[in-house]
Amino acid sequence: MSRSSPLPDPIEIRAPGLDAATCETVVILPTFRRPAQVVATLRSLEAQLRRHHAAVIVMDNDDEGREGLEAVRPLLASGEIRGLALVARERGNCSAYNAGFRTALAEFPRMAQCLVIDDDELAGEDWIARMLAEQGRSGADVVGGPQVPVIENRLDHALARHPVFGAPYQRSGPVPILLSSGNVLIRRAVLEAAGDPVLDTGFNFIGGGDSDFYSRMRERGFRFSWCAEALVFETVPERRTRFGWLNARALRNGALSSIIEHRRRPDLAGRLRTLGKSLCLLLAAPIRGVLLGWRQRLALAALYPLQIAIGRFMAEIGLIGEQYRQPERN
Repeated sequence: MSRSSPLPDPIEIRAPGLDAATCETVVILPTFRRPAQVVATLRSLEAQLRRHHAAVIVMDNDDEGREGLEAVRPLLASGEIRGLALVARERGNCSAYNAGFRTALAEFPRMAQCLVIDDDELAGEDWIARMLAEQGRSGADVVGGPQVPVIENRLDHALARHPVFGAPYQRSGPVPILLSSGNVLIRRAVLEAAGDPVLDTGFNFIGGGDSDFYSRMRERGFRFSWCAEALVFETVPERRTRFGWLNARALRNGALSSIIEHRRRPDLAGRLRTLGKSLCLLLAAPIRGVLLGWRQRLALAALYPLQIAIGRFMAEIGLIGEQYRQPERN
């Protein structure tokens, strides 16, 4: 894995009258070939940005088509949405986030925290206020919240209970670590401590850059919290409900957990410990699977512990799927 030098990402659109020096809260929003959805995400933020004197940074990760940039241009250029937009020229999930973090730090000198939302998500009511409130209550450096799956074209939403869509925590308050970047608040001090780039671009096309980042920041002593009330609603394409995608995502999750453990403990003892954990998970998978399937009332969920264990062993021989290589098919 590498943390490559960033390409320059000049700002393409800036809302008129945007006073960056007064913004303490900045929302970063990466997008890739979802012009209608990124506009919908901005609309869900519009009133909240005004209430909190916050701004948004949109990073279009498609330097060829620039559909996202052009879709948001009228909203930003008119001042209807406070913020700015750029093209993140280096392709990849982590590179897009990094462009947003870099711009937030450079353009907003009084920014105390940034929030992250993806272009397939809609911010729930008072999302910003609830995230800020939890950070204030807990004093945490990083706050996460639920990504509620909204499955397209399905009347039966039972698959929303599958572990790949489920929230890691149910109650608000301090937690040991977070997993996803799709609904998160990060204090400025964390970004500055992480350095540039914040996310390791070696995870650009396999995912897991967020989990690796949280693992590194936990080692530095930063604290995490969860806000169960700060909802975002994630559009889940019907293709993600098929067995092939769910299986690939579960195997990938297992592989990533093994890779990140190796990165934290690259010595022989660490590798043996990871292998031992993988073996224990494999042996426990049948029982854990039955219990999980029964609890979720979903037969497919019963396979998840076994898929995680197999994915961990696949990582040992270098087999891990690049689900983000073609995001439009992911």
